[in-house]
Amino acid sequence: MMEYEDKARAELVQWRQKIKKRSSLINRLSKKAQIKINEKIPQKAHTIITESIKKMVQATLVGSEYMTKSPESSPVTLEEKENRVKEKIDSYKRTAAVEGAGTGAGGIFLGLADFPLLLSIKMRFLFEVASLYGYNTKLYEERLFILHVFQLAFSSDKHRNETLELIENWEDRKEELTELDWQLFQQEYRDYIDFVKMLQLIPGIGAIVGAYANYNLLDQLGETAINCFRIRYLN
Repeated sequence: MMEYEDKARAELVQWRQKIKKRSSLINRLSKKAQIKINEKIPQKAHTIITESIKKMVQATLVGSEYMTKSPESSPVTLEEKENRVKEKIDSYKRTAAVEGAGTGAGGIFLGLADFPLLLSIKMRFLFEVASLYGYNTKLYEERLFILHVFQLAFSSDKHRNETLELIENWEDRKEELTELDWQLFQQEYRDYIDFVKMLQLIPGIGAIVGAYANYNLLDQLGETAINCFRIRYLN
């Protein structure tokens, strides 16, 4: 058991280094362009988008609570927990790829439908992972943690580092958190996936792009989730 935990600690160090590494020049330029675009969008529009995504996420959280089942036999060691988590990652990556291919092949209207569908898949996945690590997802603080894991996976350099610092000090910091900054949440997520999702709307390549993008987005979320829960477990 200790051998596996030592391996997990070493992988966690490597992951932290990767998370703190500066994004590529293309990603930084893309983020700057998106900031400029967001500045030109009226605040009223931002408010409408924020409320829409907030309601979408909250509905997904409620649905995920009822769809998440506790493991029949709770895994005890970190290795047992993570073997099950990795099985979930593989399963959800396949589900997301199929969903992305289906909506990507359906043109612009089905392509737009991919956003809430993929969001639902991601949230359901995080609920199941939290349950496998032994956390009670009915608790508000655990749902808040899930949302921060989500943010860490899909955000810009600055916000990613701030979120990582919060997760690393979760037990000390969670009491000061009452509500998520929903506008920041939706803006970071939208900016992160905008480019690839626009490609998904292009006829002819939408299905391929949708399957590939969704598969990799779930893979990234899985890696982030494992390491966030490792931080809590190993601390």
